[in-house]
Amino acid sequence: MLAVRFEDKQVVVGEAPTPSGDDVLVRVRGCGICGSDVTILDSGFPIFGIPGHEIAGELEDGTPVAIEPIAPCGTCRYCRTGDTQVCTVGNSMIYGIGRDGGMAEALRVAARCLVPLPRGIDARTGFLVEPLAVAVHGVRRAGIDGSQRVLVVGGGTIGLCAVAAATSAGAEVGLVARHPAQVAAGRQLGAELVESGAGGDYDVVLDCAGTASATAASCEALRPNGTLLMLASSWDTIELPGLAVAAKELEIVVSTMYGRAGTLRDVDAAAGILGAREEVADALISHRFPLAEAAKAFEVSRDRAGGAIKVVLEP
Repeated sequence: MLAVRFEDKQVVVGEAPTPSGDDVLVRVRGCGICGSDVTILDSGFPIFGIPGHEIAGELEDGTPVAIEPIAPCGTCRYCRTGDTQVCTVGNSMIYGIGRDGGMAEALRVAARCLVPLPRGIDARTGFLVEPLAVAVHGVRRAGIDGSQRVLVVGGGTIGLCAVAAATSAGAEVGLVARHPAQVAAGRQLGAELVESGAGGDYDVVLDCAGTASATAASCEALRPNGTLLMLASSWDTIELPGLAVAAKELEIVVSTMYGRAGTLRDVDAAAGILGAREEVADALISHRFPLAEAAKAFEVSRDRAGGAIKVVLEP
């Protein structure tokens, strides 16, 4: 089968063995390129084999499914409470980092990873369940509901997914975005576009950019006793404006990946949003490429100013 590898900080497409074993075989139909995939590529961060964690495909009987790309132990103190995202197994449980991921024609996953897709959502679109679940988890951790004014800082995929999740929770949502395609997508998802949010007296601000300037702007936009949700993937030191944080007595909430609240997984809630709001896929998916053109797809994914939001590989 065809599969992507990262070799010497280059994207290489070549032949790989068809996955074998007792886990469930999934024929990949869509695998999104995440910003963290680009960071891993550029940094040379070591991964197990095939990258890609935003995955959807079809079972052998044709059933479309999304994938929750983690295989936690299920027995540690965190797994028992539903916090599988911080399982003690660590990175080795993540498909696309510690296990072969979805930038291939097929992969095998544990049965627990399968996410049923709502009627009308096919596997070429279902990969959006994963980034949406990241936002759903953050919205849950921050306690966002319909009583709050929320600001999202950053108009990339996670920022736009955060808009979708927060508006689905009933919140009034503003968005700070840099590029025209992001602005258009934010409007499509129901956000009010604002320049900076400064002095906006927001209840919750979601930092979806992960830069020092974005974090400072987020704190400035919050009301006293407001909540700063750190939703961006941060690979460097996180800097906070100490005076604003202390003077306003801000609550800092950090969120990573996705877990479970009671009986409901964040990925299932994300699938529900995708099924209920057809504008989400239309707003987020900007480019589709065949797997053989993965190197070109990665280059396009870097061009935010040129309109790239979510770039997907389709084996």
